[in-house]
Amino acid sequence: MDRPTALVPLHYVSLGARGPEDVVADAHGRVLTGVEDGRILRLHHLGDPRTARVEVLAETGGRPLGLELLPDGGLLVCDAERGLLRVDPGRGRGRGTVRVLADSAAGERLRFCSNVVALPDGTVYFTVSSRRYPLEHWIGDIVEHTGTGRLLRLPPGGGEPEVLLDGLQFANGLAAGGDGSFLVIAETGACRLTRYHLTGPRAGHADLFARLPGMPDNLWREGPDGPIWVALASPRVPPLHLLHRTPPGVRAAAARAAVHAPYRPSGTIGVLALDDTGRTVRHLVRRRSGFRMLTAVCATGGHLVLGSLREPGVAVCARTTAR
Repeated sequence: MDRPTALVPLHYVSLGARGPEDVVADAHGRVLTGVEDGRILRLHHLGDPRTARVEVLAETGGRPLGLELLPDGGLLVCDAERGLLRVDPGRGRGRGTVRVLADSAAGERLRFCSNVVALPDGTVYFTVSSRRYPLEHWIGDIVEHTGTGRLLRLPPGGGEPEVLLDGLQFANGLAAGGDGSFLVIAETGACRLTRYHLTGPRAGHADLFARLPGMPDNLWREGPDGPIWVALASPRVPPLHLLHRTPPGVRAAAARAAVHAPYRPSGTIGVLALDDTGRTVRHLVRRRSGFRMLTAVCATGGHLVLGSLREPGVAVCARTTAR
């Protein structure tokens, strides 16, 4: 991997709400996000902080995380409290409608849906980060290294989600390959991306897509011919990797302590762009950043827009050319 270049901040846009955990750009250059109070927001004109505008599309009644825009104008939402949702934005000043597509799988309530993609045939794939810890105690799963993350499939006609992969280390961001033949899953707790084959001789099997220099969060695909953008929530933490090699009882005790301790995000944030072979084509880093806990990135209007689980707004950064 080449040495990283600087992630250059341009300006910050306050949203009046905390935690724009995922950010996705639509065909008109607008950015959609979900925030801590349950609202789905659409952000206009982010390239100029003087004209930036925030529009409320809907309220999920839970905690929206990963988003996926649909060709018909709808929006898929992974809600950490309510499950997999479909949001149809309202017209004008009207609030949109929210419908639950799935709130259980394999006889269990979906307690921590994380990210979602929809393929052209209407099949929906989504991740569950943890079957043991809820969102507010996410650090417990990272410390205990439970391996209870999942990849699920919802068929085009709806129904009960099918579990495709189990045992993932905090399954998080999700993106489809440019040709639709595979999915890429971010395993935050393992600092890697995993590829799940949808077609071909390895269909139904998973393998390594890329090892990463930090903990990946959300993924965003910039069109079928563009890269997969990866938000790195934290650099690698060597003591944490040592802890992961200890017996389960030791990790469980450490996790109990971690969920009650104040969490201080790293001041180093990073962004990667990867091609469909898993090769890094861009690696941007900012140290001593005031914008912390980077959980999402998307590209629009010649800029990169960053989301965060903790910040009350989004950061707009320069988009540098590939090396």
